[in-house]
Amino acid sequence: MTKRDANGTTLSTIMVTGGSGLVGQAIKSYTTSNPKEGETWIFLSSKDGDLRDRAATDAIFEKFKPTHVIHLAAKVGGLFANMKQKVEFYRENTLINDNIMENCRIHKVAKLVSMLSTCIFPDKTKYPIDETMLHDGPPHPSNEGYAYAKRLIDTMNRAYAEEYGCNFTSIIPTNIYGPHDNFSIQNGHVIPGLIHKCYMAKKNNTPFTIWGSGTPLRQFIYSGDLAELTVWVMRDYHSPDPITLSVDEAAEVPIKDVAYAVAKAMKFEGEVVFDTAKADGQFKKTACNKKLRGLRPDYKFTTMEEGVQKAVDWFLENYDTARK
Repeated sequence: MTKRDANGTTLSTIMVTGGSGLVGQAIKSYTTSNPKEGETWIFLSSKDGDLRDRAATDAIFEKFKPTHVIHLAAKVGGLFANMKQKVEFYRENTLINDNIMENCRIHKVAKLVSMLSTCIFPDKTKYPIDETMLHDGPPHPSNEGYAYAKRLIDTMNRAYAEEYGCNFTSIIPTNIYGPHDNFSIQNGHVIPGLIHKCYMAKKNNTPFTIWGSGTPLRQFIYSGDLAELTVWVMRDYHSPDPITLSVDEAAEVPIKDVAYAVAKAMKFEGEVVFDTAKADGQFKKTACNKKLRGLRPDYKFTTMEEGVQKAVDWFLENYDTARK
């Protein structure tokens, strides 16, 4: 049921699961700077309750009574954790997703937007990948527990739409980076890991060493851009079919360029070394953003240089409290 205030403005309560993470904090920053009349935003963290637990999830929905949900919470981890704990990655993510989706149905939530990932696509595929290829083959064996749990969100979005008329959808971002990231050198993703590594090299007056040759290509999306587009999806994109939120194919960059952008932003003037004894990983994972461009042809993404500078500045200002 639509709630309105005395002036007839539609009142919405938008609940963000995983609200304390990289994307959740970016959405908080974006919606604080760009408020929309009638919208109240709630950002959940693990302190609000265990989403793996049905009763705890029920209690959260009873307490906040959301009209819209952006679902970012998930059990995530690096390659090693994914390989070692396939059962937990499958079970915990499936429980979280089922509890969120079923509560959205019961509470007649007007819109649910869940976050998927490009790493759940088929291992053997042609590039660029697009939304229609999600179920075309098995994912990479290393993260199949996580990947199948995430793929089921897409399956169930369509099933809930067909059976109950629910307005559930999903977004597929490429590699995300920005403030509030996990800057762990061992377990963080590419850009935050490089930022921390470069910081240590500058501090210790040692070479800035990058694992691998630096030639693999990746598409990176700044967390502020992803936040803005996610809010747009919640407000204006109404289809159960997923949408890829990514920079253009032309903006795909080699890791080497990213490393030099980090060094420049950090004002690191020492030696930059590429350790070719370390494996490179997949050469490219290009994603196609044609669907997004059809709907948002003029959207301007933050450039790599600008985004990296913002991420470095945030890391330096919040070094003591940043996840690392």
